[in-house]
Amino acid sequence: MFKILEKQVFSEQPRVTMMVIDAPKIAKKAKSGQFVIVRIDDKGERIPLTVADRDPEKGTVTIVFQEVGKTTAQLARMNAGEYIKDFVGPLGKPTHFDDAKKIICVGGGVGVAPIHHIAMGIKEAGKYLISIIGARTKELLFWEDKMKALSDELIVCTDDGSYGRKGFVTEPLKEILERDKSIDLVIAVGPTIMMKFLCKTTEPFGVKTLVSLNPIMVDATGMCGACRVTVGGRTKFVCVDGPEFDGHQVDFDELMQRMASYKEQEKLSYERFLEKCSNCGCGY
Repeated sequence: MFKILEKQVFSEQPRVTMMVIDAPKIAKKAKSGQFVIVRIDDKGERIPLTVADRDPEKGTVTIVFQEVGKTTAQLARMNAGEYIKDFVGPLGKPTHFDDAKKIICVGGGVGVAPIHHIAMGIKEAGKYLISIIGARTKELLFWEDKMKALSDELIVCTDDGSYGRKGFVTEPLKEILERDKSIDLVIAVGPTIMMKFLCKTTEPFGVKTLVSLNPIMVDATGMCGACRVTVGGRTKFVCVDGPEFDGHQVDFDELMQRMASYKEQEKLSYERFLEKCSNCGCGY
């Protein structure tokens, strides 16, 4: 059992929640880009969540997630002092940026959380880091201060212009690539559609671009094949071959189609949970 030590709700619509988990072994071994598998109880499903932060001295791992279905809704309703049944990791391959000297990290929406952990590794390696973070509105932005502390340059965007620069994260990214030919690597985490168009932005410049994928995942050992994705015309398994891949080689259209496979079932399960929750008197 893994204890929830701290909980913070970043936004309500949609609900984005941060939790600090007591997991000393994972905190000690986790590297940038890796993820954990979470199962709330014996009857719960297994969901992948990318590590957002870790403190090896305190033995804690931080996760940030958006309520999008039954399991994330159930997890969001747990509080500090409660326990999660399974918290397994670190899983996946860590981010590789050894040869790069000047890196751009782009985080969109909840993707700011995993890009923060990647930025930690880049900072520790002494690389020059430009960070671009964005959200639909000011209310959905979080961790600007943490990203600023890790970055040599930070650009903040909102789709509606309510804070920072108005527009999508791809716009300042393109401007930087046009004026600075010394960029070695771009790393992006965010909604799949955002990463697709970000890769289209970087491709003409010939800059290596890594994207962190988050498809449907079950066992996270490469056995079930649920997380398969086509990269460069070959089948890869995100849980063991990723979660990061060359974005210019990812078949994003196929990925988005596969991610929508159980939308109706997920919606039904979520609605049933919310109905049950509204009758239990928990206040949500």
